[in-house]
Amino acid sequence: MQPVRIAPSILSADFAKLGEEVRAIDAAGADWIHIDVMDGHFVPNISFGPAVMKSVRGMTTKPFDVHLMISPVDAYLDAFADAGADCITVHYEAGPHIHRSLQHIKGLGKRAGIVICPGTPAKMLDYLLDMVDLVLVMSVNPGFGGQSFIPSQLKKIAAIRTMIEKSGRAIDLEVDGGVDAEWAKRCIEAGADALVAGTSVFRGGPAQYAANIAALRGD
Repeated sequence: MQPVRIAPSILSADFAKLGEEVRAIDAAGADWIHIDVMDGHFVPNISFGPAVMKSVRGMTTKPFDVHLMISPVDAYLDAFADAGADCITVHYEAGPHIHRSLQHIKGLGKRAGIVICPGTPAKMLDYLLDMVDLVLVMSVNPGFGGQSFIPSQLKKIAAIRTMIEKSGRAIDLEVDGGVDAEWAKRCIEAGADALVAGTSVFRGGPAQYAANIAALRGD
């Protein structure tokens, strides 16, 4: 299994100086930059679109890990690819034709990810693992930052890790929601190799970002 990657979510950044915040988490040791896109329809919040994402793309060379919490999603895939996404992750629950969405992402030359919400069982991935580069397990119900980790998701992470190992494919297993240093340790033990964190990374301002990221890694 690969060393754990940390993907700070800029949803928790200071939007008044977003470009500076992206530079700061890059310098602090972030592996990926996590972009949470919310539409006020699939989830009860609105964040930002491809134009905002594109405006900070030049601030870092780190991969943009784009999590689309929008429905319908297919019509927006090209825009986020054009704005600089490296991996585009879509929700299993967001539409009736998930294979079509994943095929579209792959056709754009991007890494394709699938997300499942806390109430969605691991078995829903049975016929999707051959198409994806990343599985994202939501450990909170999507839509807001700052929520508490749902403990039942540890069992799901472990189950998906087993599925990935059996598939023989190199698939990242990412966890998003309520991940602090203690939950990070437990997620890694369960099989996660990528962690999204917003509040726990951006707490304390730029001077603390490196220490916050190191704590999530268990350094």
